[in-house]
Amino acid sequence: MAAKPRPTTRPDFALESAHSGPVAGVDEAGRGPLAGPVLAAAVIFSEPPSGSLAALLDDSKRLDATRREAAHDALLSAQAEGAVLIGVGAASAAEIGALNILRATHLAMLRAVSRLPLVPAIALVDGNAPPRLSCPVRCVVGGDGLSLSIAAASIMAKVVRDRAMARLGARWPDYGFARHAGYPTPAHRAALARFGPTPHHRRGFSPVDQAVLALS
Repeated sequence: MAAKPRPTTRPDFALESAHSGPVAGVDEAGRGPLAGPVLAAAVIFSEPPSGSLAALLDDSKRLDATRREAAHDALLSAQAEGAVLIGVGAASAAEIGALNILRATHLAMLRAVSRLPLVPAIALVDGNAPPRLSCPVRCVVGGDGLSLSIAAASIMAKVVRDRAMARLGARWPDYGFARHAGYPTPAHRAALARFGPTPHHRRGFSPVDQAVLALS
């Protein structure tokens, strides 16, 4: 997927600085695909990120794959140095089918926050639908383009999910998961119609349900 044009503004640390105590940025990746898990990440900076790290961080959708990978690796290095805390959580395709995508996304967010080594004073969550977490929540529409913590979470979630889909692609080579990450591209739809759904396709999503009916 092509990177979005970069806006004139960039995420900063203002939202985090407005709160006392540890502030977690929370975001997800993978609500729209027909297959694979939905991933969420929670990121806490112990202090405003350095200029070099902050320069790498932006809404993951505005970054190409090379820049996302560089930002992901820089965040892991910062984590090893104790400058950032990271939690990652997922909800499986089966859980998405059982719960619906919104509830499954909130479950992934809950798991991501629970995997942080401390409970945040508040979570800044991208979007307008507050999940039930173990801490207070503030929703921020377009937060991945406003908050460095949310931007970092969006990058972590996207890269971890893309790598998971690449692994699924190696196990299910007919579907091209490594190329489209489960999104409903024409090639993915064609493979779904030809081969039927895998266990990693999401029941309750119309193209998947139609493929099930076609094979029954």
